[in-house]
Amino acid sequence: MDTALRENRFVSDHRATRAAKPYDPAYDPLVSATPGHGREYAPTYWIGTAGEPPEDDGPVREDMDVDVVIVGSGFTGLTAAIHLAQEYGIKATVLEANRSAWGCSTRNGGQAQCASGRLKRSEWIKRWGLETALAMHRECIDGMEYFKHLIADIDCEPQPGGHLYIAHRPRIMPVLEKEAQLLRETFNYDARILDAETVRREYVDDKEAAGAMHEPEGIGIHAAKLAFGYLRKARALGVRVHPASPVESFETRDGVHILRTPGGTVRARAVGLATGGYTSNKLHPELKNRLLPILSNSLVTRPLTQDEIAACNFRTREVITDTRILRHYYRLLPDNRLQIGSRSAITGAAAPQQKYEATLIAGMHRKFPALRGIQIDYSWWGWVDVSHDMMPRIFQPDPKQSLYYALGYGGNGVMYSAQAGRRLAQWIAGHGQSLDLPIFRSRLPYPNIRELVEAEMFAPFRRFGQWWLYRWYHFKDERA
Repeated sequence: MDTALRENRFVSDHRATRAAKPYDPAYDPLVSATPGHGREYAPTYWIGTAGEPPEDDGPVREDMDVDVVIVGSGFTGLTAAIHLAQEYGIKATVLEANRSAWGCSTRNGGQAQCASGRLKRSEWIKRWGLETALAMHRECIDGMEYFKHLIADIDCEPQPGGHLYIAHRPRIMPVLEKEAQLLRETFNYDARILDAETVRREYVDDKEAAGAMHEPEGIGIHAAKLAFGYLRKARALGVRVHPASPVESFETRDGVHILRTPGGTVRARAVGLATGGYTSNKLHPELKNRLLPILSNSLVTRPLTQDEIAACNFRTREVITDTRILRHYYRLLPDNRLQIGSRSAITGAAAPQQKYEATLIAGMHRKFPALRGIQIDYSWWGWVDVSHDMMPRIFQPDPKQSLYYALGYGGNGVMYSAQAGRRLAQWIAGHGQSLDLPIFRSRLPYPNIRELVEAEMFAPFRRFGQWWLYRWYHFKDERA
């Protein structure tokens, strides 16, 4: 393509940088060297209903020397940039491979829950002891309050009210009862147990519900409207956001980080990595094999009629998940559509296969038989960044280098990404030593927490192992 024409396709012209390449439905972070270069958004409900993306700063077009680079323009990267500007007067430069907020931040389920990773509070106690678990809980509560503060002036269609955690089998209820008691008595967190009749009468007639635990904290949001709101807020503070600027190589020389993009080399004194489930194994050696990206499918129906809402007895618009290991997450959206998601294919190449959407639709039908045959208006999938010990890390891996990352939320990043961005900003600004929780004091672990050579040796077999795990999880989830 002619150079002038190619650059024309990236021109901002007081609006969002347009896509130069189509959406790639088979993208796989364990296979591809980068997430792409100027690709279009995934066809999500959020993108389809958010309106025109905000103006950005266009792709990198020349060599630059900057104070701080953040790689990734999603929830974490943008909130880190916001906090750096507001609290420390540091105006970061954000690099994005494709369109702004192209990855996890516009493909999730929009559920902000009071969690930071995949582990329950009882599991925190087993891993770290009670004192640390209590401090971790305070971090989550603080994170939820910060999230509410941050989104207060963003029109992201918030749906507050808490989180309904539905037992999909009767055998799960004793587990929920024990956890709820622990939350109330030890963490002073008002979790309540609801029997099946109460759930179906007062909340929703999910035909699989054997009861539920209700948590007081939980907010549903419109993911793209939130991401675009963060983008506007960041740029109003002087943050520069450059889409269509993938980091093709990354090295550090004499304390200076050198990031090469197609349009120019960016040199920075500090770098924050916030690439979520779209973190390439080739982005930086520090992150190689430290995340297991897994796919999640999501769909949104046409608007439900009042008769259909009554047939499903939707009396809540709270965020809802079930207790499967391969969980379903769902809610009734402000425009009366049902959004529902669950786990998907193992590889990017397999993700477009119709059977994964069909499996999710079958799950919707089990819960809501009245919606059998309903039109599906949006269907998509996206990568979730899962750490090998199920907890995130916001960390500086080498105290001699000003490199930091915030990764590994395991599907609970809608809320905690804001707090993680805040903590990432603290690290970058030189205040990270005051952060003393385990998620701030250790690296993302390897699969078996052993030496790099072993991680390298077994990396090709991780997906095979994941396939067996999914089969085992499905068996455990669906037994009576």
